[in-house]
Amino acid sequence: MELTKNIISNSRLIKSTLFILVGTALLTISSKIQTPFTLVPATMQTFVVMFIGITLGYKLATLTVFLYLVEGSFGLPVFAKGGGIGYLLGPTGGYLIGFIFTAFFAGHVNDKKDPIVIFIYLLFSVSIIYIFGLLGLWNFMGFDKSFTEVFSIGAKPFLLIEIYKILILTVLSKQILKFRKFT
Repeated sequence: MELTKNIISNSRLIKSTLFILVGTALLTISSKIQTPFTLVPATMQTFVVMFIGITLGYKLATLTVFLYLVEGSFGLPVFAKGGGIGYLLGPTGGYLIGFIFTAFFAGHVNDKKDPIVIFIYLLFSVSIIYIFGLLGLWNFMGFDKSFTEVFSIGAKPFLLIEIYKILILTVLSKQILKFRKFT
């Protein structure tokens, strides 16, 4: 009996570790798919963070994003333009920190929720990235800049793109959630 419990426990640990590593790889790949703007590039990372949240649930998703940020802060080139602790202090650092909270909230999406509720969850989730991101960008640019200037650079160009990403994930969420049963 004890042996069976150990095998099941080890199996879950191995499976969770694999999902986390695949998640950090997806985040790395999504950071390289980008359209460069001024200080902040448009990447597919917000989509992947929410996708990981929906797929893995809030615990594993949050851990995945945290590990991704640790990898990047140690200098692995996992971010859009490199890596290193200085990257987290740069113009996109706030967005990256916001990923943790977005993964957490997107991880609370479940198949019992109505698509409109899922859309609102994801809209709230991605908003957290922008709140942290704009605050970090404003700090980087200097608080002598108006918030309108910071918003024009760090959010306005991306809003329509984010709505499309959220719509895609909302439509696919019931199918994506089926995968969560395997985690």
